[in-house]
Amino acid sequence: MNLFSDLPDASAQEAIESILRRPGIRIERIVSRGQASPRGFWYDQPESEFVLLLAGAARLRFEDEPTDREMKPGDTCDIPAGRRHRVEWTDPEQATVWLVIFYGEERR
Repeated sequence: MNLFSDLPDASAQEAIESILRRPGIRIERIVSRGQASPRGFWYDQPESEFVLLLAGAARLRFEDEPTDREMKPGDTCDIPAGRRHRVEWTDPEQATVWLVIFYGEERR
């Protein structure tokens, strides 16, 4: 698989594709184009998440940080389970391609 081949049209809705699922790990390709988390919504996930931005641009916000984190191609972020975060902005002019690796034990 080439992560840049056959990119879905994400102009209307973010596209999430599962690449690999095994016990304790899940890898997804996410394609965004102008999407952001809904106002007031925070991800609070039971697994840790390693994010690699492959193309495009985005801003992530963490509940415990005062400002957004700008992300450009090659930037990574490791998000521990339970750390509240949201996607504040993705570039509406081009596809933003993420590789996201969910790992670790789920919190109970």
